[in-house]
Amino acid sequence: MLDTGTAAPDFELQNQHGEPVGLADFDGWVVVYFYPRADTPGCTTEACGFRDAVDEFSERGISVVGISDDPVSDLATFAEKHDLSFDLLSDEDGAVAEAYDSYGEKKMFGKTFDGVFRNTYVVDPEGTIVRAYEDVSPENHAEGILLDLEDSI
Repeated sequence: MLDTGTAAPDFELQNQHGEPVGLADFDGWVVVYFYPRADTPGCTTEACGFRDAVDEFSERGISVVGISDDPVSDLATFAEKHDLSFDLLSDEDGAVAEAYDSYGEKKMFGKTFDGVFRNTYVVDPEGTIVRAYEDVSPENHAEGILLDLEDSI
């Protein structure tokens, strides 16, 4: 997990529309959340939580971006199916997730594999990590971030 007070690693990845999106493209605050797999139960719960709170984030000048190692086509299907209006970025080789300490060895059903960890970072307008959430629970995560930032923004 990256520490608060450190510079957020820069990135540029393709979104669900195949367009390049980078951290530097955002003016203001950004929530960068990493999730393991598009359209799985936990990831859908988390994404829909951000979808339902996106107007409140926007009113506070906070952008939301989700990153997984899914291909762009899977992200497009996921975004359309669940009416997700924020950017979902494809990090197929896990390089960006790794730069954010959000990629590595996982175990599930007796198998070991590399994958994305469910971590979230809040980045301020200067590019500094001001909040870090490790191994988050997808339910009510977006609302929790809004509460944590209530007095900050």
